[in-house]
Amino acid sequence: MHIENFVSAEEAVSRLKEGNKLYCGQNISGGDVSLKRRMETFTGGQHPYAIVITCSDSRVIPESIFNAGIGELFVIRVAGNVMDDHQLGSVEYAASHLGVKLIVVLGHNHCGAVDAAINHDPDGYIKFITDEIKAAIGNEKDEYKACCLNVKHSMAIIEESFSIHKEEEHGLKVIGAIYHIEDGTVDFLP
Repeated sequence: MHIENFVSAEEAVSRLKEGNKLYCGQNISGGDVSLKRRMETFTGGQHPYAIVITCSDSRVIPESIFNAGIGELFVIRVAGNVMDDHQLGSVEYAASHLGVKLIVVLGHNHCGAVDAAINHDPDGYIKFITDEIKAAIGNEKDEYKACCLNVKHSMAIIEESFSIHKEEEHGLKVIGAIYHIEDGTVDFLP
């Protein structure tokens, strides 16, 4: 499949960092959601520069956080930003069919799913999420450290599933980040 408008992983990271700086300094999102842009993506298709796997938390809005508009981010949301076959299938689609080179696992502080994994033992379908987080964080009780471990766990699943290290020569990259709900800043993990 021929894919146009490639954006390197490095350029995508720069765009995300710059977008977050803009977001932190304004009260209204600056991403392009105009009718013109909607028509461009309708006729020309989508060409996102990054895949963002993040939590379903209503306070975490990747397009706003990174000052992105329509067609710029391929967002996958699930409570606790955990990975399973459905999320991996979405990543695979965006990477292979849309040519996206950067995969970002975006956790956030004060995450209810991480708190549930640390302090509670839920049942029902929520248990699938908290069990995955518990596997990621082990006995960690510090909420921020647990969020970071959870992000790194999801990154490892993606890297293993797609043999990312073998793909580095093609520019595909996985990074982790934590969004701070109280001030809007994003820490990109080492």
